[in-house]
Amino acid sequence: MTSADWDHGELTERFIGSAYAVYNELGFGFLESVYEKSLALWLLEHGLEARMQVPVDVFFRGQQVGEFRADLLVNDTVIVEIKSARSLQEVHEVQLVNYLVATRNRSVC
Repeated sequence: MTSADWDHGELTERFIGSAYAVYNELGFGFLESVYEKSLALWLLEHGLEARMQVPVDVFFRGQQVGEFRADLLVNDTVIVEIKSARSLQEVHEVQLVNYLVATRNRSVC
């Protein structure tokens, strides 16, 4: 399977390349907010729309019960969660799965 087989594969591939470019320029050790702002700037400079700290409502049985903030929303399609850590932990993976559950079958914007 290639990125072309995924939903939004080309956009995701462009984003991943952008994330590596920003990381290679900045290096390791900054706060997540520094990477977030730098990545948003890079994406805008390269023709992609990037919105920071986008509120996303969480619903239960049709009622809003909370919200989370997506670090970045790229082209109103891809949610990005920025992490500044040596490795991802299980809690980070759970957070991402919850984002997918919260946005299932609806637009995030």
